[in-house]
Amino acid sequence: MEPISPSTKSGRSRSRWRIHLLLITGYILAVGLLGLSRRGTHTAVLSPTVGGLLAVCALELLVFGLIFGLALFASRATRDDLLLRWQGKIKPVLWGAGYSIALRIALALLVIAIGIGLMATRVMSPDSLKDFFSSNRPGVETIIDVAAMRNNPAYFWLTLTLVSFVVAGLREELWRAAFLAGMKAVWPHRFGSRAGQVLAVIICAIVFGLGHLAMGSLAVCLAGFLGVGLGLIMIFHGSIWPAVIAHGIFDATSMAMLPWVMAHTAKIPA
Repeated sequence: MEPISPSTKSGRSRSRWRIHLLLITGYILAVGLLGLSRRGTHTAVLSPTVGGLLAVCALELLVFGLIFGLALFASRATRDDLLLRWQGKIKPVLWGAGYSIALRIALALLVIAIGIGLMATRVMSPDSLKDFFSSNRPGVETIIDVAAMRNNPAYFWLTLTLVSFVVAGLREELWRAAFLAGMKAVWPHRFGSRAGQVLAVIICAIVFGLGHLAMGSLAVCLAGFLGVGLGLIMIFHGSIWPAVIAHGIFDATSMAMLPWVMAHTAKIPA
């Protein structure tokens, strides 16, 4: 299916789209820098209480909504520019579920390939490789309070629903759609073709990865790789919704496994 291309009519000049792209790019880079400034702290971004979690989520969505709204006001982007059309009754859900599994397998294969490559080239021994992945694992504790997930069922389910599907899945895929639309509108000859859209997805994934600086360098790389997959899903279907569902399921299953994983890899206070 061919993706729906952004309009470049006279009413929405490239200068307005440049403002749109500047706002969207600045937002995610600011998130990354703010996260980086929190490195070394022992307090998660998301509060350990249900009320606090809801308040932080509301604030995150409010700030994003403000920047997103200003960007759309500048560019006059339409729902077709942002690939917001739902195509098929349940197809986006089915595609999203399938893609979430494929992305997890691809991510696991990538990590395995990196490990094999480092050992094959004698850059690292098996013991040093284990230490490398242990010391560079994504710092999820900077984002979510894992102990609260273990001890509070309401908190646990809010992270699997509100956080995973809305704060992460929907918000971040809206950001990605806005970024890709801006790239295509500002540089239509470079990013208007299918090959150009793939290049835009890769650039978008790099910027998206930088938004995860708070979780460490390995998380930046993995988020970038995940961003490539989600971006390709978006341009292939010409809709954000399979990517939103895939992202939400991916994050929800990851969150669901966190208490068990962290209990076996790190000491978590009860």
